[in-house]
Amino acid sequence: MTIVSIHNDNPLLDGRQSDRAMMVRRGVQRMLTEMRHAVLPELTLASGRRADLISLSDKGEIWNVEIKTSIEDFKVDRKWPDYRRHCDRLFFATHKEVPLDIFPEDCGLILSDGYGAHMLREAPEHRLPPPTRKSVTFAFARVAAGRLLLAEFSMDARRDGPDMSAIVSGRRDEPA
Repeated sequence: MTIVSIHNDNPLLDGRQSDRAMMVRRGVQRMLTEMRHAVLPELTLASGRRADLISLSDKGEIWNVEIKTSIEDFKVDRKWPDYRRHCDRLFFATHKEVPLDIFPEDCGLILSDGYGAHMLREAPEHRLPPPTRKSVTFAFARVAAGRLLLAEFSMDARRDGPDMSAIVSGRRDEPA
């Protein structure tokens, strides 16, 4: 068995995120897990937008966390208001080298160091309509189950599991 692989053997990493974004994500995931949220990264929403992190609280509340790792990252992204249609609360998460005053006051704010995170500002609640809540929760469950199954298949030395890339990525064009 080799110690180092030149292949990406981890089906949960897709290479789209920078090391800094992954660091922020890791800390926020730990914080949300401590808060008893189920957390899922990179979920494609019905609008076609992809949530950096989406979580489901033990009370069924849906949070969306948009990760920003620089001033430029925030300035060029003008799609973030669209995320409000898919969550009860919208947060930004960043790290200590990004000035916090660039983030809108009407969103929550989380500061992460990769080992954990601290909620600096709560997000205001915007309750989802029941059909949207059902749709997001259903997508969350399907993608989470698909990723878990793919992770299990990746541990199988035969590598003969089905191609589940559409489910794992959260795309809407998943096979029937």
